[in-house]
Amino acid sequence: MGRQKPREIAVRLLGQAGRGPDYLEQRLDAALAGQELSGPDRALTQELVCGVTRWQATLDWLVARRAPRPPSQPLLQNLLRLGLYQLFWLNRIPDHAAVGETVALARELGFGAQAGFVNALLRGYARDRPVTQQALAELRTTNPALGYSHPAWLVARWTARWGEARAAKLMEWNNTPPRNYARVNMLRADPGRLLDQWRQEGVEYDFGQWDWVPENSVFSLKAHPPLTRLASFQQGWFYVQDPSTLLAAGQLGAQPGETVLDCCAAPGGKTTLIAQAMRNQGRLLAQEISEERLDLVRENCARLGLTCVEPTLAPGPAPSREPPPGPAPDSGLCDRVLVDAPCSNSGVMRRRVELRWRLRPEELLRLRALQLALLEQAGRRLRPGGTLVYSTCSLEPEENQTVVREFLAGHPGLRLEQERQLLPFVEGVDGAYVATLRRTITPC
Repeated sequence: MGRQKPREIAVRLLGQAGRGPDYLEQRLDAALAGQELSGPDRALTQELVCGVTRWQATLDWLVARRAPRPPSQPLLQNLLRLGLYQLFWLNRIPDHAAVGETVALARELGFGAQAGFVNALLRGYARDRPVTQQALAELRTTNPALGYSHPAWLVARWTARWGEARAAKLMEWNNTPPRNYARVNMLRADPGRLLDQWRQEGVEYDFGQWDWVPENSVFSLKAHPPLTRLASFQQGWFYVQDPSTLLAAGQLGAQPGETVLDCCAAPGGKTTLIAQAMRNQGRLLAQEISEERLDLVRENCARLGLTCVEPTLAPGPAPSREPPPGPAPDSGLCDRVLVDAPCSNSGVMRRRVELRWRLRPEELLRLRALQLALLEQAGRRLRPGGTLVYSTCSLEPEENQTVVREFLAGHPGLRLEQERQLLPFVEGVDGAYVATLRRTITPC
């Protein structure tokens, strides 16, 4: 397997950016599954695809400084991005390899006539490395959107809300590879038993501490073989889950024997955590808009040994999910309801590297309407005295505080008990928002 293979896979995947509903991470996983790559080649492919996507705006700025006009072919632009990323963001790759292999790949992909242009642009930057690095550092101050490679409208929003320094910290966070975390499935293993097994399986981990996470229940994974091949994974001893996602389930406070509704359950991280809190006793209705998404929940519940979860299709038409005229006919009122609403995902932009280039300002208003519709549905299912938790992985007030206050204004029988926003540059985890509401009177 030649060393150019990861670069060829990377440039072809980059050429699919923005096409179709799938996330880049899903397309990358599918591409890697079809290749027999060594561990280092697999890691290099992932680094190139994700890194070039994150730094796309800055890389294009570099191209524009040396090219009289932008390349008309997107694939050629991606080749230049690929070469520049290796020069300035991957110190372990020698300059001659970054330049030479990019030029060779250009020829292989049918750009022989442009190979001289690619070679000249990359070699020129390799010669001018110190000057270019200084220019990149200055760009972070003079033009943060280009310097940190984020859309200008998002930079303006975040700067107005938190100031330049915190906005810069958030963008730095988004531009770093995410960590993986594993939550212990207490129904099948205890922390000590899991850690003993991990040591045998070659898993390196760190302890973590967060005020909303029970001690020794979530660990940071530093290095490991492919997780799905581990016996501890296959036997359902842990679930891969960011610590931020535990906040909503913790605030829900589900107890054994209760009837609980999870309105947006897939893929099942919060669902399985709620089932664990219920000690697998009671009814946990896991709703989703399609059987395909419910299959993800079923798969995770089966692996973790959960039998109290009842996957069920959500009421109302998809994808609009307009609220039905009354409670869904399949069951009565619930003790607790979780609405982990679809959102902009701006708090997990580090994990979804293509998201920054897909998200548009008008999307926040569309999502807000969907979020309110979901809360309307959820409110109809909540018994007097019951708890309703609304959560997102968004940092945007329009999807969080504004939605909750608008919903409460039309529902005097509900009161806000607490709310919390997790910020990556404060808590060091994915962004999340959680609001806990309680019903005081019977719904109409």
